[in-house]
Amino acid sequence: MSMSFSLAPKPYSSSITCCRRFGGIRSEVVAVMVAPKQRRRELLGESSGTVIMFPHHLSKQGVPLADLHVHEVVEWQCQNGNFGTTTKPRFEPCFLNDGYEMCRKICKEYAKTFYLGTLLMTQERQKAIWAIYVWCRRTDELVDGPNADYMKSCGVLDRWEERLHDIFNGRPYDLLDAALTDTISNFPLDIKPFRDMIEGMRMDTKKTRYKNFQELYLYCYYVAGTVGLMSVPIMGIAPESIIPPQSVYDSALSLGIGNQLTNILRDVGEDATRGRVYLPQDELAQFGLCEEDIFARKVSESWREFMKEQIMRARFYFNLSEQGASQLHKASRWPVWSSLILYRKILDAIEDNDYDNLTKRAYVGRTKKFLMLPLAYKRSLSSPNTNLIPRYQR
Repeated sequence: MSMSFSLAPKPYSSSITCCRRFGGIRSEVVAVMVAPKQRRRELLGESSGTVIMFPHHLSKQGVPLADLHVHEVVEWQCQNGNFGTTTKPRFEPCFLNDGYEMCRKICKEYAKTFYLGTLLMTQERQKAIWAIYVWCRRTDELVDGPNADYMKSCGVLDRWEERLHDIFNGRPYDLLDAALTDTISNFPLDIKPFRDMIEGMRMDTKKTRYKNFQELYLYCYYVAGTVGLMSVPIMGIAPESIIPPQSVYDSALSLGIGNQLTNILRDVGEDATRGRVYLPQDELAQFGLCEEDIFARKVSESWREFMKEQIMRARFYFNLSEQGASQLHKASRWPVWSSLILYRKILDAIEDNDYDNLTKRAYVGRTKKFLMLPLAYKRSLSSPNTNLIPRYQR
């Protein structure tokens, strides 16, 4: 499976959706369930505008963020002053400029929609988000790229983690590493989310089944929620924001969870060809399904009902993410709203395919992607005191 983004990467052979990997909300995370249609609308805030609640029939608690020490990362990154390196590393200006330019080109080539959204950001933030994007992409390539089979067998991830420590200690290996080292000296970035993403890649090399949503949630946090933790310090929180910084981070994690779950639903058929099932085994069983149905590409009524609930869960996280999207620095909101709207469109495409994600791959065409950019831009202009109550959106 590929990561999601927003920032997360995919193999060079296809465009990036850097987010099969993102995750988390402040409280314990739960999943979606069976409820009458009208009740679902109420739970999702569609009809009343009240705070979204979560149904309980299929609900499964996720991993409390306290167990992942996310709050400690957020607290540290919210402090002004302690940056990643004790002293700002000195690089020749042309060397550093070349590194950032390489990052820009890679982002432009493989994440076109996201790249366009970054063009409204300040130059310093642009360069930083490109550098993080490229590091995430390179990390993902170690297990999902063309040489993944070789990489998995030779301790590459261990060496990549050692190299990460060198980056944070001002000892970059190449131009792309240097861009990240410089970014770390300019923004308060903790190393933990980067290390956690590498841990997610390790998980991908060992684990091919997830018995419940708790396990799947942990994977989503490692490979995608971490991107949210990396990104918020770069994008910045609006000075006029009316919610606590922790709530903005919670929303970023929710966006990652939604993106990752969407990637999982989009790629069910593709992952099955690789012997992987990124769906909770216990929830499949509740619908009378098993992994043999997936491998047989059997799109039954039970499968459609199962997919409806999984899609509802992803939309739940997207709804939660809206609150924080409008609390970011005004110049940084466009790429976030672009990601949010684009991934919702992927869920729509699965529905348009009559929930057949076993033999068909849902996608949003290039024209539709560019047509949704003005809508994302309009949403990015909203005031931080709006969008405080997430609402259901198809």
